[in-house]
Amino acid sequence: ALADESEYVRDTALRAGQRMINLYADTAIELLLPELERGLFDDNWRIRYSSVQLLGDLLYKISGVSGKMSTETAHDDDNFGTESSQKVILKALGRERRDRVLAGLYMGRSDTALLVRQSALHVWKIIVAHTPMTLREILPTLFSLLLGCLASTSHDKRQVAARTLGDLVKKLGERVLPEIIPILEKGLDSDRADQRQGVCIGLSEIMKATSREHVSVYADSLVPTVRRALTDELPEVREAAAETFDNLHSNIGQRALDEILPVLLKQLDDDEFAESALDGLKQVMTVKSRVVLPYLVPQLTAPPVNTRALSFLSSVAGDALTKHLSKILPALLSALSCKMDTPEEAQEIEYCRTVVLSVTDDVGVRTVMQELLSASQSPTASECWSAVAILHTFCEKTSADYADYLPQLFRGLIGLFTNSSEKVLHAAWDCLNAVTKKIDVTEMFQHIADVRQAVRYAMSDYKGKELPGFSLPKKGIAPVLPIFREGILNGSQEMKAQAADGLGELINITSAEALKPSVVNITGPLIRILGDRFSWQVKVAVLETLTLLLAKVGVQLKPFLPQLQTTFLKALNDPQRPVRLKSASALGKLTVIHTRVDPLFTELHSAVKNASDQSVRDTMLQALRFCISGAGEKMSDASRKAIMATLVVLLGNQEDSTRTVASGCVGSLCKILPPEELTELMIQQLLDTAESGIDWTLRHGRGQALAVALKEAAPKVWTPTFQPDIIKCLSGLIDSDKVPLCQSGLRGLGYALLHQSMSSELSPELVSLLIKGLKKDSNDVKLIVTQVTCLIASSKTPLPMPVIKILIPALVMGTKEKNSMVKSSSEYAIISVLKLREGDALLKQILAELDAGMHDSLSDVVTKSLNKLCKQPEPSLDEIDDTILK
Repeated sequence: ALADESEYVRDTALRAGQRMINLYADTAIELLLPELERGLFDDNWRIRYSSVQLLGDLLYKISGVSGKMSTETAHDDDNFGTESSQKVILKALGRERRDRVLAGLYMGRSDTALLVRQSALHVWKIIVAHTPMTLREILPTLFSLLLGCLASTSHDKRQVAARTLGDLVKKLGERVLPEIIPILEKGLDSDRADQRQGVCIGLSEIMKATSREHVSVYADSLVPTVRRALTDELPEVREAAAETFDNLHSNIGQRALDEILPVLLKQLDDDEFAESALDGLKQVMTVKSRVVLPYLVPQLTAPPVNTRALSFLSSVAGDALTKHLSKILPALLSALSCKMDTPEEAQEIEYCRTVVLSVTDDVGVRTVMQELLSASQSPTASECWSAVAILHTFCEKTSADYADYLPQLFRGLIGLFTNSSEKVLHAAWDCLNAVTKKIDVTEMFQHIADVRQAVRYAMSDYKGKELPGFSLPKKGIAPVLPIFREGILNGSQEMKAQAADGLGELINITSAEALKPSVVNITGPLIRILGDRFSWQVKVAVLETLTLLLAKVGVQLKPFLPQLQTTFLKALNDPQRPVRLKSASALGKLTVIHTRVDPLFTELHSAVKNASDQSVRDTMLQALRFCISGAGEKMSDASRKAIMATLVVLLGNQEDSTRTVASGCVGSLCKILPPEELTELMIQQLLDTAESGIDWTLRHGRGQALAVALKEAAPKVWTPTFQPDIIKCLSGLIDSDKVPLCQSGLRGLGYALLHQSMSSELSPELVSLLIKGLKKDSNDVKLIVTQVTCLIASSKTPLPMPVIKILIPALVMGTKEKNSMVKSSSEYAIISVLKLREGDALLKQILAELDAGMHDSLSDVVTKSLNKLCKQPEPSLDEIDDTILK
């Protein structure tokens, strides 16, 4: 009723309470007083107000004084009470209860409600004779109440207790500290958590109300108290103790750090106190990170690194952490390296994760990226793995924006895809996967150039053909595939071409096994693009990528075979020649996985016969050749004979390109011809290149077909039956004055020598025939000779010394040619023949065999040119087959 909303009800209840006190004050103190004491601390201010009034009436009744006098004076500490009335109250209530009542009244003077404050002050002035003396008497009881209220969940109670404490220090002066501090120290021994928490809050309030000099004087008592509170078993107490530490440090400075933190750090190694000490440090960090962190970091990062403590403290360090990352990150890396492949590895990564995920500001993110990417380049596998593992956890979970660092991340992580450590490879792959998953879909294709550049950078110093990081089984190119897929499907025309080219580059450097899971995701978008009306550059890029994919994982593409065949055949009729050429190449790869090829060969054969445009017919012939190479053996006899009949006629075609491509088809067919058909073709066509009676174009077509036959089907063609006639035929072509005939003879000779070098000893007679080409006037012919020489010298086994003795003098003379192409090609040919990139053993051998003049010439060439060329990257071999359109 005392708290009722109706003033009438409250007033009536108050009067009823006053009547009860008047009637029973002498006999029922035991019943009345406990209720009034509880009312003093009620959450409802009206009940506190009424309790103060009723308590006043009770005290007036006991002491015999009137409460109706005015107590309004200039000072709150003016008193109207008498010693005799106080003695009466003491006798009636007993010391313990008297102290509790007066302590409650004194706290009421600092109440949050004005009426309560006024009423409590009024009662205090009438009852108490001397405020400072009374306060000293009730100090222990007052503090017991204060400590409970300071730790209360009620905001009003905490505010009242804090005000009372400040007022107490003000009233009694700083001289009271010797009396207060022992009480507070004793409070830490209490079983009640709120009391221990209150001690900390109380100390904070006292320090706020006391001068710095006085706090310094009592630091010897305060420091152990705060230190002890920081390791209390309850987190609420530790949290309050951290605030106390904050105030203590503000007053005594460095001493607070020096005398508290080392003890807490030492307790981290004590199993009994480790948890509470760590949380104590964490709470201190929460309120004073900028001061505490510089003190703790050197201690925690010194070996053995305490990653557990670092993780707890970093989570509350805020921006202050950033300044110390350059020390913390190396320490984390060192600790994690030591735990690699141990049972503690996972836990250690978790600690490191907590530290780096505490970094959210721009400067901190930059430091994390720079430090970890730099450390990831370490030659030590454990250090490299540690850096990537921490980077992975940061990139995967952080809320910070690291978009500006994506190019560096791509370069750094893909650069690690050549690492020899399996663990590093998997870590780098996982990290790259986490990075790309965080990229918004609409922004993915913006990074195509970055990924392509990163891949080129990784492959630049790598000697293998496949990048180990992209060749991990069941993983492959999955992290970066969405970037290229998005570019192919939704990028601009130029972007689509770049994405397709980039995807082709990835396919090229990824193992077939690793590509398998991604086949569907790669092929679908590519087929879709080819079916739409896009620029020819886009189509060329897509066809190139599909060709590479077919070459790598052809069987996996069987489900797409019908769509791919239709798409490629359609592209074969495209107005743009590059599109037709790429589709011809792709169709050749597709036939490898084809089971029923006759309809395809029939369609290509018809297209060749019926094409009205010569350029289209040429690309159809090229497609036919590639299909013969890929699946000619699956062709029926009827199809093969029909195609052969058409091709033989084209060997004498007046159009150079048609004749050339058709001769390539005939040469490729030799590989699958039955013996009787091959013999007939060789005798009636390929070996019949004599000058008499036939046009030079037909000789040229037959000579080119023979060269391709020696390239594609040497084991069937270069036999004792045909060898003498082949040599005679090639010799006749080489001796011709017509450059194209001479070139086709030299190409055929080159393929014959290449086959011979793989199966038996090279014939010096054939090598001498090759060298005759260097005596021709045509630079194009000379160039073919040097290219053929490089081709036959490309095997790891050195050429026989008799052959080298024939080649070297001619090639040395070639280095003196005026034509720069011939000169350069001759130099590279000498390097290949003498294996100069591998050492000078063969050079010394041949120098000993040469006459003085040639000895000096060769030495001069080696000194002036070849030594420099050997230090440069080895160029790829020139393709000498000119029957493939480019």
